[in-house]
Amino acid sequence: MDAQLELHSIRSELSALYKRLPWSAEPLPGWTHTKDGGRYFETKRPDSPGWTDEEKQQVNDLRARQMELVNHIFVHAFWASCTDPVTARSALKHVPAPDAAPTRDG
Repeated sequence: MDAQLELHSIRSELSALYKRLPWSAEPLPGWTHTKDGGRYFETKRPDSPGWTDEEKQQVNDLRARQMELVNHIFVHAFWASCTDPVTARSALKHVPAPDAAPTRDG
């Protein structure tokens, strides 16, 4: 359960990091697409300065830890002892963090 809870935490941290980072890891010019240009939606992106070396390292470190945890959970010997590993794995994925707010169900 500890590995699953850490995995939730790492995924949350990675998601928050992506939201703070520029849209492109490499410097790229922005764009504006309008419906007049034959597009169904109008889209707009500012120029991206790219990610710094520190930001790239943060992403790489979080991704690496995420993969370690996924591998640890996936190959854990516990699953061989389960009569229904699919249901057990699903239940593990939904274990709330100890400090999580209670849901409406309880």
